[in-house]
Amino acid sequence: MSRRSTGPEIDRLIQLLAKLPGLGPRSARRAALYLIKNRERLLLPLAAAMAEARDKVTVCSCCGNVDTVDPCTLCADPRRDRAMLCVVEEVGDLWALERAGAWNGLYHVLGGTLSAIEGVRPEDLAIGPLIARAGEGGVKEVVLALNATVEGQTTAHYITEQLKSLGIAASRLAHGVPVGGELDYLDEGTLTQAMRARRPL
Repeated sequence: MSRRSTGPEIDRLIQLLAKLPGLGPRSARRAALYLIKNRERLLLPLAAAMAEARDKVTVCSCCGNVDTVDPCTLCADPRRDRAMLCVVEEVGDLWALERAGAWNGLYHVLGGTLSAIEGVRPEDLAIGPLIARAGEGGVKEVVLALNATVEGQTTAHYITEQLKSLGIAASRLAHGVPVGGELDYLDEGTLTQAMRARRPL
């Protein structure tokens, strides 16, 4: 029977930190201890920033990005090329492309990929809004910047078939993106090259 060495508040902090991607129980304990030791410099500002994010962060009704305004900063930017639409699986992929400076068009976040095994159907993703958005006019090309996985390729094929009836060109990232790779983990150079070398489907 293990004995507790901390109060319930610290235990709860550790348990919540352990739920973050990349943090296991041991890393969460180290992070919690670091935050507690740096309460004034880090813990209090972090708690305030998280409370503010909870109250102000929203999902963009146009593209699915997260921001504090709706439409998001990217959708509202008049310098963006509105004839070009880049489709990504998750917001992290959008952020990765923005970090690389590889895209100056608009985005559309699907919220995942089709998966028969996991029971993810087209209506479970933002594919319907994507087709409606592309069909409103003005969009000349849709770039499918989906992860190079079986599910990503299946989703890309499905969307391409839907776009054919609208007469909109669809392209995908070049094979600089490795099979099985995820956009959020790629370096900026690879992402930029993949975007520049995209090809029609």
